[in-house]
Amino acid sequence: MSVAIPAPPVLFVHGLWIHSSAWQPWIDLFTERGYRASAPGWPGDSESVEATRANPDALNDVGIEAICHHYADLIDAEKTLPIVIGHSFGGLIAQELLDNGYASAAVAIDPAPIKGVKALPFSQLKSGFPVLGNPANKKRTVALTARQFEYAFGNALPEEESQTLFDKWTIPGPGRPLFEDATANFSKRSPAAVNTRTAVRGPLLLTSGSVDHTVPKKVTLEVAKLYAQNDLSFTDYLEFEGKGHSLTIDAGWKQVAVAVLDWLAAQGFTGTPTPEPATRPAA
Repeated sequence: MSVAIPAPPVLFVHGLWIHSSAWQPWIDLFTERGYRASAPGWPGDSESVEATRANPDALNDVGIEAICHHYADLIDAEKTLPIVIGHSFGGLIAQELLDNGYASAAVAIDPAPIKGVKALPFSQLKSGFPVLGNPANKKRTVALTARQFEYAFGNALPEEESQTLFDKWTIPGPGRPLFEDATANFSKRSPAAVNTRTAVRGPLLLTSGSVDHTVPKKVTLEVAKLYAQNDLSFTDYLEFEGKGHSLTIDAGWKQVAVAVLDWLAAQGFTGTPTPEPATRPAA
């Protein structure tokens, strides 16, 4: 006789410049659908937007590897493989966790590019320039201005909504991940590298907003093309027409969240009890 246990938990991972508490509407919706969901912040994040803004130096020099290890330690403590859903750099982290056996499935929403992507559209360069424009920012924490946020995140929104999101959710972000990602193709041991060809892993969904400035759809389509070489694991792609990089936090967030829930259901994750736990293989 099998013993019913909770479905895999859902772990939300935020990206640069947005606090983890912005995932709360998603957590509420996923909870309604029968999932146990949480959104722990990056190492160096404080508990609230205001506290993180007041102590930005705690994020100085925090890079991709440190962020991955932080979430891997949380997953190890939980002892159950979660579904990892990440946005922007959180989408890159989600792929890293899935690739390394720390997730049962992953959703990368408009994710920062992995190593191997060659496309570099102008809007992506402009979005990253507030950090990449000064080499000293590699070890520093940098905050966006409202105008920079509007270009990078809120370009598909009314100006008033972009300003509201900026005021409510933005936090300073470490520069190191952007520099690591920008130089990934020139580094033999880049922390942005993912095994796209031979990894045996759970399902992965890549998404793109059609008018995203920070991670243009051209970039995410190239990521999907890299994964298409793998016949051992399933990768899917979904595009949201007319949406920019703010798609997880703006007024249309629920459309994106429901699409993710529907995709998870199609992969067999329904928020209902399952007979056996998914545990990470021993190292």
